[in-house]
Amino acid sequence: MDIIDVLIIAVYVLLTLFVGIWVSKKASKGLKSYFLGGNNIKWYFLGLSNGSGMFDVSGTAWMVGILFLYGVKSFMFMWLWPIWNQIFVMMFLAVWIRRSNIMTGSEWILTRFGDNKAGRASHIIVAVFAIVAAIGFIAYFFEGVGKFMTIILPWDLALQIGNVALLTSEQSYALIIIILTTIYTVKGGMFSVVATEVLQYGIMVLAGILVAGYAFFTFSDVEINAVISNEWRNVFFGWELETHWSDKYQAFNNLIDSEGYKMFGALIGMTLFKGFFASIAGPTPSYDLQRILSTKTVKEAAYMSGFTNLILFIPRYLLIAGIVVIALVTLAPEMSINPLLNGGDLEILLPKVINFHVPVGIKGLLLAGLLAAFMSTFSAFVNAGPAYMVNDIYKKYFKPLATDKHYIKASHIASFIVVGLGVFMGFFADSINSLTLWITSALFGGYVAANFLKWIWWRFNGWGYFWGMLAGLVVASLQFVLDQNKGNFLENSLFYELSHVHAIYLFPIIFFVSVLGSFLGTYFSKPTEMKVLKSFYKEVRPWGFWKPVLNELKKDDKTAVKNADFWLDMGNCIIGIIWQSSMIVLPIYLMIRDYHKTLIALVIFLITSIVLKFTWLDKVKKLPN
Repeated sequence: MDIIDVLIIAVYVLLTLFVGIWVSKKASKGLKSYFLGGNNIKWYFLGLSNGSGMFDVSGTAWMVGILFLYGVKSFMFMWLWPIWNQIFVMMFLAVWIRRSNIMTGSEWILTRFGDNKAGRASHIIVAVFAIVAAIGFIAYFFEGVGKFMTIILPWDLALQIGNVALLTSEQSYALIIIILTTIYTVKGGMFSVVATEVLQYGIMVLAGILVAGYAFFTFSDVEINAVISNEWRNVFFGWELETHWSDKYQAFNNLIDSEGYKMFGALIGMTLFKGFFASIAGPTPSYDLQRILSTKTVKEAAYMSGFTNLILFIPRYLLIAGIVVIALVTLAPEMSINPLLNGGDLEILLPKVINFHVPVGIKGLLLAGLLAAFMSTFSAFVNAGPAYMVNDIYKKYFKPLATDKHYIKASHIASFIVVGLGVFMGFFADSINSLTLWITSALFGGYVAANFLKWIWWRFNGWGYFWGMLAGLVVASLQFVLDQNKGNFLENSLFYELSHVHAIYLFPIIFFVSVLGSFLGTYFSKPTEMKVLKSFYKEVRPWGFWKPVLNELKKDDKTAVKNADFWLDMGNCIIGIIWQSSMIVLPIYLMIRDYHKTLIALVIFLITSIVLKFTWLDKVKKLPN
C-alpha cells in the first residue's frame, strides 16, 4: 500500500475518533440523551446517519459478488432483507411509531399490551430479540471486516503460541477495528454515533463517486460488452434463470447452478411473501427504530425516513457497480480459467479490486469510505442493543430508582457485553453469506408474525406476542446451529437434510410456527384491557381490524374516526418500491454504458418522485409539528 493511502486512512480514523469523543459530553445528561440524543438532533442528520448505518462493508462485499455473478436482476436479492421495508416505514410506520413518544421498541410494546404480566412478557421477549439481533449483526460485521482488511492490508497479524493458533489475521484485524469503533460509541452514545456517521456518509459518497468515475473513464464500452451478456443486463426473469454467461465464462454458469438460486422465480416469490409481512411488521428493534424515536416530532420522523431512502441507493450502487465493472474487465478472464479460484468465494472480489486495480489516492479514500461503512453500521448496533439491556431489562426490573450516572455506566458495560458476544459468535460463522441468510430469513422470520399481528388485530394480546416471538426465536436459533454443524450429521438423516436447505426456504416453516404460537397464546389468555387498547388506538391510529376498540372509543370521543388510509398507504408502497428499485438499477445501467435503460430508469425515478410528492409528501406536510 502506498504511503498516501496509509495516511488517508490514518487521518480518517483519527478524525472519526476525535469527532466521536468531542461530542460525547452531550451524552452524559441521562438515558434519553445517551440513546436518543435527547430528541434534539435535526431530522436530516438522523436521515444521513440512518443511511450511513445501512451502508455496511459486509453487505457491500456481498452485493458486489452477487451483481458480478447474476447481473442487474441481482438487486432483487436485496429483497431478502427486505430493503423495501424502508418504504413501508416511510409511508406510514414512522408516523405510527413516533406517536408513542418512548425510548425503545420493547418499551413501545407496553403501550400496545399494557404494563401487566402479559405486557411485561411481551416486553421482555422483544428486548431479548433486540439483543440477539444486535449480537448476530456484530458477528456479521466481524466476519466481513476481517476478510476485507486481511486482503487489503499487507501485514500478517495472525497470533499463535508455539503450534497453537490463537487468532487468524482476519480475526486480529476485525478485533482492532471493532475496539476502535466501540471506544467512541460507548463514550458518546447517540450524539457520537450520529456525528461520526454524518462524517462517514460524506466520505462514503466521495469514495463511491471517485471509484465510479475511475471505472467509467478507464474501461471502454467494448471491454465491458466483451464480458457481459444480454441476459446479464436483463432485469426481468422467468421461473428459472437463463444462461447468464457465454461459453468462455462457463465456470460462472456452473457457479450459479451450484448456489441454489437457479429457481429464481421461486426465490423471489418467497421473498415477496416474506417481505410483505416483514415490512408491515415494522423495523426490527435496532438502530433504524432508534432513529425514528430520536426525531423531534411525528412529522420529522416521516421526513427522516423518506430522506433515508433518497440518499442511500444511488451513491451506494455507484460504488458497487464501479467495483463490479473493474472486476468484470480485470478479474473475470482469470477467474474463468480456474473455476475453483478462491473456492467460488465472490466475497473477496471487493478487496481484490481495491488491492490491485484502483489507483493511489482513490484507493486510500475508498478504503476510508469502506471502513466508514463498517464503523457507522457497527456503531449503530452497539448503541441500539444496550438500550434494551439497560432501559428495558436492568432499569425496569432490577434497579428502577438509580441515578442517570449509574445508568450511563451500566450502558457502557452492556455495550462491551454485546460486542463481546457478537465477536464470540463471529468466530463460529462460516461466511458472510451464511450470516446474511440466517439474519434475513431465519432470525427475522421469527420476528415477523407477532409484529405483523400487533398492528392490525385488536384481539392479539401480550401472551400471544410472547409465545409467537419465542417460538420464532427458538426455531431460528435451531436453524443457525444446524447450518453451522451441517458437516457433522449423517448423510440422508433429517438433520442433514434440514441443514442443507437454504434459510429463505425455511421461512414458511418458521413463520407458521410463530403464527401458531401467536394464536395459541392469544386464545388461551384474556384480551388486553380495553383502556390500554383505546389509548393505543387513539395515539397511533393504525388501520386493520380494530372495530370493537373504535366503537368503545367513540363512547368517550365522538370525533374518533377509523383510519381509512389502507389503500392509499399500500398504493404508495407499491409506487415507493418501484421508486427505490429505479434508484438501484439506474447507476448500474449507467456504469455498464446501457444508456437506453439508464434513461428508462431515470424517467421512472422522476415520474414516481412526482407521484409521491402528491400522494405522500403533501400528506406529511399536514401533520402537526
